[in-house]
Amino acid sequence: MSEITVMADVFRDGFEMTDLPWVPWAEPGRVGVEYVVLWGPDEKTGEDSAALLLRFPAGAHGDFHEHLGHELMLVLDGVLDHSDGRSFHRGDMVVEPPGTRHQMSSAEGCTVLAVRARPASARVPEAGQITTGVGAGA
Repeated sequence: MSEITVMADVFRDGFEMTDLPWVPWAEPGRVGVEYVVLWGPDEKTGEDSAALLLRFPAGAHGDFHEHLGHELMLVLDGVLDHSDGRSFHRGDMVVEPPGTRHQMSSAEGCTVLAVRARPASARVPEAGQITTGVGAGA
């Protein structure tokens, strides 16, 4: 029988989840982001997708990257800022297609469920690709 993970009523009173094993995301270009892996790529099975809970304290940001497959992001709490200048609020769900290039950040802090069909690859932003937050005007 498969193990099933249930996180009941995550929207009830915000999304603190202080009992989860948050890990600092230590990669070049990422500042302050923490994550919990719900599932991830598995070389043994050939699984390429991943699902993560991401926590961005105020001022945190990810790296600038390109998605090799679809990505779904559901903002569970706070405000997630996209490098194209848009902001997404609690309850917003964003689906981006393969080839999407972005940097996510949060001026005020947020928690996000991110599901990737395939991995992402770090990229160097071209002029105008980061219009808000860290690296704006790059």
